[in-house]
Amino acid sequence: MTAILDDLSGWGVDRILCLGDLVGYGADPGACLSLIRERAHAVVAGNHDYAVVGLTPLVFFNPYARAAAEWTSGELCQDDKAWLKSLPLVSQVGAASLVHASPRHPEEWEYLLSREDGEEVFSSSPTPVCFLGHSHIPGVWIRERTRVTYHGAPERTELDPGCRYLINVGSVGQPRDRDPRAAYAIWDDGAGWVEWIRVPYAIPPAQEKILSAGLPRFLSERLARGA
Repeated sequence: MTAILDDLSGWGVDRILCLGDLVGYGADPGACLSLIRERAHAVVAGNHDYAVVGLTPLVFFNPYARAAAEWTSGELCQDDKAWLKSLPLVSQVGAASLVHASPRHPEEWEYLLSREDGEEVFSSSPTPVCFLGHSHIPGVWIRERTRVTYHGAPERTELDPGCRYLINVGSVGQPRDRDPRAAYAIWDDGAGWVEWIRVPYAIPPAQEKILSAGLPRFLSERLARGA
């Protein structure tokens, strides 16, 4: 996360928007929450955030994610847990809505992975632009009248006022598009564009922290694969 925050300083960003899953995989959950609480303008909850504080059942998690959530719950102070519990599922900033998984039934944590997935949920988005994450895979769905297109691995999208957009910004901590660099997006709501940014960071130290904490080795190994 610190690599992303350092990179942001060169863009003149005035607000940081966070789409959830602040905790749940890494070995520094308290430090991560401290940075987000200090720096972010708006934050929505992810399924891992809710799982750590008992708002989402762990039965829906794979064994690695379940082990990480249980470990994280034991690491966080009560103040951090109370803050996670207070996070909304949906927020709105200007012409954009923020959600972790999907604007349709956000509490169900459905994955949007294909063109058809996006097409089905456009009507649930209350704004022309909806930012989301969850799959850890950058992408953009564009609806122009009744036609929906999907573009994976985007670099920059000009926002046409006559279109609607679902925008997956990717993942800072656990990219899954086979690019291990941290991913985030810049949104210029005045000029009307979104640009995806990839930032290299020191992966081996992050892997070692995961292993030293006793978290599953799989969570460490996947950082280098970006998958």
